[in-house]
Amino acid sequence: MKPTLLVLAAGMGSRYGGLKQIDPIGPSDETIIDYSIHDAIAAGFGKIVFVIREGFEKEFKELFDTKLAGKIEVGYVNQEIKKVPEGSSYNLDREKPWGTGHAILMAKECINEPFAVINADDYYGVEAFTTMADFLKNSISEQEYAMVGYKLANTISENGSVSRGVCSTNAIEHLETVVERIHIEKRSEGIAYKEDDKWIPLTGDTTVSMNFWGFKPQLFEHLEDQFRSFLAEAGQELKSEFFIPSVVAKIIDSKNTSVKVLKSDAQWFGVTYREDKEKAAKAILELVEQGVYPAKLWN
Repeated sequence: MKPTLLVLAAGMGSRYGGLKQIDPIGPSDETIIDYSIHDAIAAGFGKIVFVIREGFEKEFKELFDTKLAGKIEVGYVNQEIKKVPEGSSYNLDREKPWGTGHAILMAKECINEPFAVINADDYYGVEAFTTMADFLKNSISEQEYAMVGYKLANTISENGSVSRGVCSTNAIEHLETVVERIHIEKRSEGIAYKEDDKWIPLTGDTTVSMNFWGFKPQLFEHLEDQFRSFLAEAGQELKSEFFIPSVVAKIIDSKNTSVKVLKSDAQWFGVTYREDKEKAAKAILELVEQGVYPAKLWN
């Protein structure tokens, strides 16, 4: 059974100032998602599922349905604040989406096979998709997940703070802890994250999650249970988020599931901020010149 790629594309792009998910950066107006999908198809993924929002569903489908027709099966699910488990309550004044854990949960009804998860606005590299596809095709245990781990120094934006899941692993490269740090910056004295108005240093070799995960369908049960608990505790808050690293951390603590860390030395780039676009476009052009991608990705 070919694995599925779940693309998280429902973010509002508040720091970017627009729909970065479909903003062109390639020489023939390709988006970052286009390159991820191209790499996924080459690696042997059999289906793409996009998590989007109702507000831009029409534009999104018009863009991707045409270019992907005949190349891979495509599906869509909507992430909306109102989509919570029956019996749950939340603050009706909330405007911010619930986060990556909730986004993945939206795909529960349309994914029944091993699947990978990526962000729409991150470039991960060809090798990452090949490595993840191999894991998902060959891992037979429902209790074995995976994560592509990147070096923190390769994932920092020059234009502002970023959120990263800071990881620690054991001797056999299984994930032991992953803690979401929501304010990491490159400062004059080095890379650090901010917590309680204090800056805490991190080394450039620190392994971080870029939300490239490999899961089995069993994950959806964990997600639903944990999301119910999250809403009971934090549902009345306006900005609380249900992050997938936090979900994974609790699953690891239960001792029933392991998460294999697939290390990557690739240079990350993405479009968190508007100023990141020029750097991303330059990086793509260099990959085209190196022959990694054709100048026109889709025919």
